Amino acid sequence: MPTLLLLPPRRPSATATLRFYAELNDFLPPDRQQRDLTLPFVAPAPVRHLIELAGVPHTEVEVILLDGESVDLETSVGNGQRLAIYPIFEAFDARPLLRLRPVPLRTPRFLADAHLGALARRLRLLGFDTRWLNDLGDAGLVALARREGRILLTRDRHLLMRRELTHGCFIHPVIPQAQLAYLLERLQLCPEIAPFTRCTLCNGLLEERPPAQVQSRVPPRVHATQQAFWQCQDCGQLYWRGSHWQAMCRQIQALCPDWAPSSQSPVSDCPATA
Repeated sequence: MPTLLLLPPRRPSATATLRFYAELNDFLPPDRQQRDLTLPFVAPAPVRHLIELAGVPHTEVEVILLDGESVDLETSVGNGQRLAIYPIFEAFDARPLLRLRPVPLRTPRFLADAHLGALARRLRLLGFDTRWLNDLGDAGLVALARREGRILLTRDRHLLMRRELTHGCFIHPVIPQAQLAYLLERLQLCPEIAPFTRCTLCNGLLEERPPAQVQSRVPPRVHATQQAFWQCQDCGQLYWRGSHWQAMCRQIQALCPDWAPSSQSPVSDCPATA
């Protein structure tokens, strides 16, 4: 039987200087934020490896400068080189630089992981196509996000570090309403909202129904006082302007002050779900 020669693991033979900007510092320990980091590594190594070695998911990064030159995630880094790493939508003119995602998702569609069900319902209320599945593992979530062109939403940074994932967003806040406000600002979503057009239960599109068609399915008081109803095309859930619809409209306008219902929308007078 031949003898197996076990080689010792390679020790770091090089160092690189990394500087993370803006909210990327939130992924770093307090004593490593807002400063140059000297990172030992085995050279050569791809940019992606060094960024995630520092604890930052690659999906949170949009622009990388290696010794002042714009590079992608697979560019090799050697000893003594310097990386400047910028987040998505960082407020500077990045047009001359290499963006890591040359084909952006023009229509935002989301996939929320098992822990973000409340955020998923709020996104549906604003009209965003948002899937929420609590029975898929990490590999299944990543595969579905890629297959359907969705942005994966999660509070699990290691999930966002999966190599095959291209579009993801780490949700920093814990409270669902704060999560929604964070995502709207982070991805500049207010111009895209279409409130009360999707089912908050299943994500299906809503379609208007005449009162006579739903009479047997709603309480007599509701049928007598409401003139408009909407039904989910997928699960059949019924919606009408409940007592809380004005409060819901105020909440939406607090999140997106420029929002106003479209006169072309079947829900132009801002109904709420009930």
